[in-house]
Amino acid sequence: MSGNEEKQFSVVEPGGIGLLGLAIVTLVASSQKLGITQGFSYAVPWALFLGAFAQLFASINDSKRNNIFGSTAFAAYAFFWFAVGITWLIQMGAFGEELKADVDIKQLGFAFVGYLIFSIYMTIGSMETNKVLFIIFVLIDLLFIGLSLSSFQILPEFSHKLAAWSELAISMVSFYGSAATVLNHHFGRQFLPTGKPLGIFK
Repeated sequence: MSGNEEKQFSVVEPGGIGLLGLAIVTLVASSQKLGITQGFSYAVPWALFLGAFAQLFASINDSKRNNIFGSTAFAAYAFFWFAVGITWLIQMGAFGEELKADVDIKQLGFAFVGYLIFSIYMTIGSMETNKVLFIIFVLIDLLFIGLSLSSFQILPEFSHKLAAWSELAISMVSFYGSAATVLNHHFGRQFLPTGKPLGIFK
């Protein structure tokens, strides 16, 4: 969207901050999965504020722009990271030892399968946005496949690595997507290419 087209909206394009939130939280989370860092304590704030609140902010502003795709995507992943942050707090015993002990990791597996289903149909929708978003959604699909298999203890080593490397790749592509969103709108031209829609369904 050009700078002139954007003037018709009272709310600016929120994708830059939404994708930045996704990029930061997946970078932090992937460092733990890859064994570069340990523990969850310092990951929780980034899950809640960058993964959750930043994407929720983007969702609210996308809804004001009547963008159902962007609003739904950012909101869904914002609530995902709220849930992940609370899950980590339970795991660390922040809400008491009784709650920490009363867990079944397969419940996470079912939640991840649910998000995989959501991400698959959002991947179909992303084909008509741009290639950067399409790549991000494909990587998110791979992440949820890895997380689901890992939670059900299916091919645990492979599934853990699939989730870890997919998450890191999501971060890198999301940084690019955030930069492209901000700079393309700021300069009023294609400063960083995002690729045209695949044009399969439209």
